[in-house]
Amino acid sequence: MSQLASTPGANRQPLKTRLARWRRTPIFYPLIGFIVIFFAMAVINDNFLTSSNLVNLARQASIIAIIAVGMSLAILTGGIDLSVGPVMALSGTIMAGLMVAGVPPALAIILGLLVGAAFGAFNGLFVAFAGMPPIIVTLATMGIARGLGLIYTGGYPISGLPPEFAFFGRGTLAGIEMPILIMIAVYALGYVLLGHTATGRYLYAIGGNEEATRLSGIRVSRYKLLVYTLSGTTAAIAGLILTSRLMSGQPNAGVGFELDAIAAVVLGGAAITGGRGMILGTLIGALLLGVLNNGLNLLGVSPYLQNVIKGLIILLAIYISRKRTP
Repeated sequence: MSQLASTPGANRQPLKTRLARWRRTPIFYPLIGFIVIFFAMAVINDNFLTSSNLVNLARQASIIAIIAVGMSLAILTGGIDLSVGPVMALSGTIMAGLMVAGVPPALAIILGLLVGAAFGAFNGLFVAFAGMPPIIVTLATMGIARGLGLIYTGGYPISGLPPEFAFFGRGTLAGIEMPILIMIAVYALGYVLLGHTATGRYLYAIGGNEEATRLSGIRVSRYKLLVYTLSGTTAAIAGLILTSRLMSGQPNAGVGFELDAIAAVVLGGAAITGGRGMILGTLIGALLLGVLNNGLNLLGVSPYLQNVIKGLIILLAIYISRKRTP
């Protein structure tokens, strides 16, 4: 009988507890920031909420968002991957070059994705098994990948791609742009990996305390190798979309994309030191960057000033992240 005679306050308590728990999640502040900036841009510029602009915003944000999934995994384990921009360009130019040489588009795409995965695995070998700092390894391979792309193309874009290849960057499926669909698919896989597999739990553990994770019997090196391989793969997927959208392989593409990907992860509430973050937060961070870029462009803000604004926002996000880290 006493169980049925619960008070109104007792009924409200679970809801308050859930709200307090959600407020402590990594995505709470990024989501609030996204909502505030989104509505601020909508109020300031009448063109912001048009359907064509919102689709364009999502399409543009999809490339950084996809790269940021791999970057999330690297940062989550206490590492970083600075090579994603050049790897994206290298994979895209290889796809383009193979198609121009007569290779079927499907095979060219597979080979280009394998190049990205191989480059990521190359990073992982040095980080996981040679014990080298990720920032040094990926800084070096950033230059290697950029140089290989320029050597492969002679420094010139590769054009003349088959028309059907445009589907991945310009086509639609069920009325939805393909870049957006690919982005959703990549995030769905990332969500399952981090939230519903033992591998995901191990990645969080490695970022939280690598030595304790190793002593518990988990093969840390193997999972680090996997992380950087996936980071290279997501960069190659982004290269597929960009090359398809431009219908040319651009060896100089992706300059600064690694910084945007890092910004998306940090803005999404991840700890730059590893061990904390959510894949949904990374998506929110990437969309927040996309809204900011799109809104500032609509307002006619100078690109140089945009870099200053984005830099200040990233510093603020890192400051908040460090304050919230116990």
